[in-house]
Amino acid sequence: MPDGHEKVARVTATPAALALIDELKAEYGPLLFHQSGGCCDGSSPMCYPADEFRIGDNDILLGQVGGVPVYIGRAQGEAWAHTQLILDVVPGRGGMFSLDNGREVRFLTRGRVFSETEMGQLGPGPLNSAFEV
Repeated sequence: MPDGHEKVARVTATPAALALIDELKAEYGPLLFHQSGGCCDGSSPMCYPADEFRIGDNDILLGQVGGVPVYIGRAQGEAWAHTQLILDVVPGRGGMFSLDNGREVRFLTRGRVFSETEMGQLGPGPLNSAFEV
């Protein structure tokens, strides 16, 4: 937990997720994540080659994990603004369009609600102005 001088990260990753990210970067090169908001693959974190996914005007950058940017749609990001997203890996099939598909493991987003103190320590970003503690 931050000591009061560090900024709290909106997104982090477990060691297992970082290992899979490194494996995918070695195979595909630069990557990006987009936290899906539903539809075909539910609400899975989707991993793409960086040059094969177009970031939209309503997507916001949450942060980086393992040197890989993580984006989320603005409406979903605002709904989850009080929550730290934790990228993890579990057994199963990845999203149909995500690079983890077919590896018998998949990325999963877990959430942890920020404390009031942490909400005050969040770094600057587009979500901070929408929520007061």
